[in-house]
Amino acid sequence: MSVELDLVSLQGAEKIVTADEMYRLGIEASTPGLGSETDLVTAHKWFNLAAMQGNELAKEYRQQLTIEMTPQDVAAAQRKAREWLKSRRPALNA
Repeated sequence: MSVELDLVSLQGAEKIVTADEMYRLGIEASTPGLGSETDLVTAHKWFNLAAMQGNELAKEYRQQLTIEMTPQDVAAAQRKAREWLKSRRPALNA
């Protein structure tokens, strides 16, 4: 049996983000850089998603951010994480 791969059909496919990449996105959102500000809600979202995938450092960073954030911001971050999961669930279950 041979499997043919159609590269054109793969161009529109969504990339599956790993726990390490989610952790890196959390670091980027929580660290001020050139021309960008910190976004603790987005950082918490990415750390939460990475932690769900087993990234231990993400669990620690998420806990630290929770101390610095308002309950409303934490709730917003959790909502964004759920929305992200919901929109990608078919790809994650494949």
